[in-house]
Order: sequence, then structure tokens, then C-alpha cells
Amino acid sequence: MIAPVSGTDEATIAAQLGRMPRGLAGIAWRCPCGKPGVVATLPALPDGTPFPTTYYLTCPRAAAACSTLEAEGVMREMGDRLAADPHLADAYRAAHEAYLADRAALSGPEVPEIDGVSAGGMPDRVKCLHALAAHALAAGPGVNPLGDETVARLGEFWARPCLGETP
Repeated sequence: MIAPVSGTDEATIAAQLGRMPRGLAGIAWRCPCGKPGVVATLPALPDGTPFPTTYYLTCPRAAAACSTLEAEGVMREMGDRLAADPHLADAYRAAHEAYLADRAALSGPEVPEIDGVSAGGMPDRVKCLHALAAHALAAGPGVNPLGDETVARLGEFWARPCLGETP
């Protein structure tokens, strides 16, 4: 469920990203602390640039943890398993289809340049753990198997205060 973006949300997202957010469609997942952690973006940015990343991870702690996992070779390991396991491949393809359906449900321009393109390498490879985690958090458990696995590997990234709050 995509929630509206308040002025406070937009300021928080800008602080998380270090820049003003673009093409916001809403908040797709909130951290247990209440701050936005994943935003939904329109399929085209305000200047018309196609933007296939419907779910964008904004939580700095989760994004940093995804980068660490990528540096540790998790994408390669997941990709190898994806190539060897037909059941995983089927579930990952279903995640890709769910992602495309979510994008189609957003009110926004139709963008032919990204027709059939999801994110994170879906449906055939593992390219970006940030996108897979964002999808898993937004869609909830059981939709994206490799996104769910990424989120599990992140652990409770929200357990410490966010954005400079004191413990």
C-alpha cells in the first residue's frame, strides 16, 4: 500500500538521500521508527526521463548494509543459485511480474522505454540488492525471494536511532 508523502516525509527523504527526491508517488514502506524507508517513484521523472526503479530504498542504514553485502559477493552467490534452481527462478520471475503490476497500478505516465523492465536484475539475474530489498520491504514477505533473503541478511538495521537522533 502506497501512502501519501507529507512535507515532513519529503524533508526526511531529502536528508536520507542528500538531495531532493524526484518523481515521488508515495511512501512504500516505513521504518519501525516511522520514517520513510522505501519510496515508490513514478515511471518517469518530472523531466520525462524513464525511471524503472519503482521502489527506491531511502534508509541510509539499509542502503549501506546492502552495499556491504554486494561488496561481499552476495549478488554473485544469489545469481549462481538462481541459475541452478528452477524453483527459485520461477519465484523470482513471479516477483518481476509483481513489480511490473505494482508500477502499472501507479498513476503516472506510461513509459514505453521501460515496458517489461523491473529492477534489481529481475527476472534473470541479480544486479542490485538495494532494489531487491526495497521491493521486498514494500511488497511484504513472500513476494520476492531474493529480496526477502536480502532483508533477512540486513538484520534489524533500524534498531539504532535514525538520522542523527540520539539513543
